[in-house]
Amino acid sequence: MTDDASRPGLRHALLLAGAAWAALAASSAGALLAGAAIALAAGNPAQALTHRLSKKLLPLAVVGLGFGMDLGAVARAGARGFGYTVVTIAASFAIGALLVRALRVRGKTGLLITVGTAICGGSAIAAAAPAIQADDREVTVALGTVFLLNAVALVVAPPLGHAVGLAEAPFGAWAALAVHDTSSVVGAALQYGPRALEVATAVKLARALWILPVTVALAALERRAGRAAAGRAAFPWFIAGFVVAAAVATFVPAAAPAASALALVARRALVLTLFLVGANLSREALREVGARPLAHGVLLWIAMGGATLLAVRAGWIS
Repeated sequence: MTDDASRPGLRHALLLAGAAWAALAASSAGALLAGAAIALAAGNPAQALTHRLSKKLLPLAVVGLGFGMDLGAVARAGARGFGYTVVTIAASFAIGALLVRALRVRGKTGLLITVGTAICGGSAIAAAAPAIQADDREVTVALGTVFLLNAVALVVAPPLGHAVGLAEAPFGAWAALAVHDTSSVVGAALQYGPRALEVATAVKLARALWILPVTVALAALERRAGRAAAGRAAFPWFIAGFVVAAAVATFVPAAAPAASALALVARRALVLTLFLVGANLSREALREVGARPLAHGVLLWIAMGGATLLAVRAGWIS
């Protein structure tokens, strides 16, 4: 067998081995980094498939995590998170707009990065892009920027939380506010502890609901500016599924053994999702990310992550 003929087979084998490791034994951060390393070093021979699987597996994993939650605790965390979610989203947009002007970020890239930082990363970017008529390059740059920051946050956030002495619940609240994508938020909290996971998931899912009003508002602004906005945000159905699963775990004692098993499967599915997200990275996407958009994303992330960390440490957010 020639080198050229065997190379695709080796890449497939490497991808499958990495996926199996992620599903069975890897940590959240390890899975994401392994997926990215395989994609960048060897190339992903099934990128269309891994992209499709990651999009389908994440919401299913989030629903499954509900089977390991107490609905009352989830509701309390979500209710507490509403106020500071509104404040932090507004602050993200204000600071993001200032950074766009200061750094002279072109087109709608800066707005997409701001939306991703304010709400829930790639999902928010994907929902907002058609509403503001962003082109493919703007979307690619925004997604690439958010991916890089997600990878850093997933590795850095848990050790930083321990370094500043955050208990599990405050860390969960901070992770939900400071980390972009739902997958990385839940992955970071999963490493920190069960209470952190409970709080982070509740606050982040409540935050994800803001995709709908924010996208509608952006589309309205586009129409007011004389540009017809296409598309609309789909309702994040997995949030309703998560609530139903938590209700079953809380109010149906007979379902406890099955619920516990489903929650365990969901946690491993989440780690596998992070591996697939990493495997979706491409060199082309990284090359598209320029210095100014990256600086915009990093500075906005530091500003919001730092401010919310100080608020958590002061006891204003819990």
